Amino acid sequence: VQLQASGGGLVQAGGSVRLSCTVSGIRLRDHGIGWFHQAPGKERESVAAIRRSRTSAEYRDSVKGRFTISRDNARNTMYLQMNDLRPEDTGVYYCAASRGVMTSDYSVPSTYNYWGQGTLVTVSS
Repeated sequence: VQLQASGGGLVQAGGSVRLSCTVSGIRLRDHGIGWFHQAPGKERESVAAIRRSRTSAEYRDSVKGRFTISRDNARNTMYLQMNDLRPEDTGVYYCAASRGVMTSDYSVPSTYNYWGQGTLVTVSS
């Protein structure tokens, strides 16, 4: 199983970035998905998730209205559209897939079975 994240880079505050995560070895439609953010010197935190067998998304409060998680099951790819970026959004972003059930806590890393390698987003002020 491989998850390949891409799309990171350097962006000015207020700008936008779209992260992609291409998945191979599993069917993304059968899994919950999530994006996590790890700021320098801090622990990995959930940014957004879509539960298995659901279409609605869940977001961390600080990104609500700015970030959008989505999936394309036909392409076996997940996305994170990031708008109105802030310097505090700087860090490595990881994509992940989970075999978890509907009642699992999708905000914790331990719920996820498969991880991408991470892509760095740097937001300059």
